[in-house]
Parts: sequence; C-alpha cells; structure tokens
Amino acid sequence: MSFFDEGDEPRTQQTRARRPAPGSGGGGMPDHQQLLVRRAVAAGIGLLVLLLLFFGVRGCLDSRKENALKDYNRDVTGLAQESGETSKAFFETLVQSDLSPVDQQTELNSLRAQAEKQVQSARDLSVPGEMEAAQANLLLSLQFREEAISRVAQKVPTARGSERAAAEEATSQISGQMEKLLASDIVWSQRVVPFVGEALSDQEIDQRVTDSRVVTSLSWLNPSTVADRIGGAAGESTNEDANAEDQDIAPGLHGHGIVSTTVGDVTLQPGGTANRVPASGNPTFNVKFANQGENNEQNVRVRVTVKPQTGKSISATKTVDQTTAGAEAEVAVPLGQAPPIGTPATITVEVLKVPGEEKVDNNKQEYTALFTR
Repeated sequence: MSFFDEGDEPRTQQTRARRPAPGSGGGGMPDHQQLLVRRAVAAGIGLLVLLLLFFGVRGCLDSRKENALKDYNRDVTGLAQESGETSKAFFETLVQSDLSPVDQQTELNSLRAQAEKQVQSARDLSVPGEMEAAQANLLLSLQFREEAISRVAQKVPTARGSERAAAEEATSQISGQMEKLLASDIVWSQRVVPFVGEALSDQEIDQRVTDSRVVTSLSWLNPSTVADRIGGAAGESTNEDANAEDQDIAPGLHGHGIVSTTVGDVTLQPGGTANRVPASGNPTFNVKFANQGENNEQNVRVRVTVKPQTGKSISATKTVDQTTAGAEAEVAVPLGQAPPIGTPATITVEVLKVPGEEKVDNNKQEYTALFTR
C-alpha cells in the first residue's frame, strides 16, 4: 500500500450560493430602470393634474367674464327703461298747460331728481374692462338728459309768462335743451349700443342690446312748437310767423273772427261791461271763433291774456290743428294759474294772424272782469 493510499480522503469543497440582491431576481429589471418608470408615471400624473387645473381655472375665469358682461348689459337695459319712463313723463308734463307754471316746474324738478338718480346708478355699476368705452358714453347720455330736464324746469315759468322778450328767450333755451336730449339719443344709439354689442360678440354671447330714444318728434327743436305745446306766449309771435316757412299762400281770403268767450257758466260781455267771474285755481276760457275766409287754416293759435291793474299779466295759448272755411271752431284755454282776486282786470282774447290774412280788427276782443271767490 502506498503511503498516499492511507490517510485522509480528499476534501470536497462546498460553495455557498449567493443571495440575490434585494429587489433583483432572476430576469428582473435593473434598479435604475424601475426608477425611471416610476418617475415617468409620476410626471404624467402631475402633468394631467396641471392640465385639469389650468382648464378648470380658465373655465371659471371665462364663466366669470361672461357673467360679468351679461350682468352689465342687463343693468344698462334696466337704466334704458327707467330713463325712457322718466323722459316720457317729462314730455307729458310739458304739455299740461292746465297746470300752473309753479306746479309744472315742481313736477319737472321731481323728474330731474329721478334722472339724477339714474346717473348715479350708472356710476355705481360694476363695469368689466371690455365695457369701459360703453360706460363712458352711457354716463354722457344720461347726464345730457338730467341736465336738459333741469334746465327746462328752470325756464318753464318764464316761457309761460307774459313778458315778451323774456318769454322768447326762455322758449328758445327750452328748444335748445331739446337738442341736448336728441344728442343723448344719438350717443346711446351710436356709441353705447355698438360698444356693448361688440364686447358681447367678442365673447360669443348672444344677448340683445337695448337702445334708448326719448325725443319722438324733431318738431320739439322748433321754438314756436315749444311755445305752442307748453302754452307759452313765445314773445307774442303770430301764426303767420310760426307757419310761414316759405310755404305758398293759397289764393282767396284768409282769417278768423271771435264769436264768444265763456268762463265756466259766465259768457263774457265785451266793451265797458263789468263781468263778475267766479275765480278758481286755474280758470279755463272757452273761446269760440269762426273761419271767415275762403281757405282751411292750419295750426291756428288762440291766446288769452289777463292783465290786472297792478302786477304782472298772465297769458296762455292753445292751438287748433285746423279750421274749416266758413265754419266755427272752439278751443279751451286754461289760464295756468290763479287770476288776481278782487281787483279789476282786462281779459284779452286773440286769434293770432294766419298767413295771407289782411283784415285783423275782428281777431281780438277785450273784456273787463272782476274775479271773485
């Protein structure tokens, strides 16, 4: 036996299996790849959240802007309606010649206060940036209306007075304020409406824009028309002055003559007869007159003037749209204020001269009267 045949048998070397690294397995992704995937997913989710927030906020802002524009347009529509009602009442009050000048002025001042409130309401509006141009013109239009009503209220008593020069000047100034009212209509239609409509259109908002017009007849710009409608003397102008306007005068006779004048139940007697007339706060004179010509006449003005022995005269005028040749006409002329009580007065009734009229001695009649309670 060899020396090497005895002794220990050869050692068998045992190799320990290595534990796989945490997170890694057979066939698994390396650590950095998983990290990249996770980051990409997180980034995608973050981007999605940002997009949702962006579009959500943008949608809210767009909705707020749209609502603000709609609200402003609705506010302007409300002011247009209020201003229209005030202006309608203004013109209705102007033609109420049965009111005394003082009462008429009081009512006009009340309407001025309404117009002033409308200006303030416009100033208090919440105005989107897109409506700034419309807002500036809205204020201008409403201010024109408030100023015109205020000025007319100041001038009405003088325009209805009997002082010739003062009445003419006041009537002219009233017609000038009618031009300011017309300017307010133009500003509204040519600036307010287009600017509001443009702002709404830019946001694709389908909403009606309201116009506002207060002057319904351009004849209010004529001083003689103003004098006629408010019952003013307008400087004692004649029908011929008011109607001339370069019209052709028809051939044949023209003119009128007074038939009678009554106050209540009293028929006034001309000449030196003393007529005792029960006085009221605002007596009305019923004047009957005849068309003694061969032509129909248009816009015939009848004026009544009460002149006391002391103090100022009171005058009022009414217009008959048409008289027929050979026929009688009648018109009620409210004096507009209380007559002087207990003192003699001269009442003058006139049918003012019409174009082509030559004989005028029968156009006027005077009565002596004593107004009593």
